[in-house]
Amino acid sequence: MAKAILQLGELTCPSCLTKIQKGVENQDGVSNIKVLFNAGKVRADFDEDTTSADKISDVIKDLGYEVKKVKVKETK
Repeated sequence: MAKAILQLGELTCPSCLTKIQKGVENQDGVSNIKVLFNAGKVRADFDEDTTSADKISDVIKDLGYEVKKVKVKETK
């Protein structure tokens, strides 16, 4: 497992949070999703055998949001 931390562009309303959360949680291999509205970040654990941080980023971009930075941390 690994943790993806994605820095987003501006989130303008709470419905943005819900839209991103639902989109990311529908991705196979993703769990523990947190969208931090005020910080403009998404944190999610993911199974590296199933998906990647880049795929999570693509889902968010496909929803119409900007992803400025992607960081991956290995977890045990």
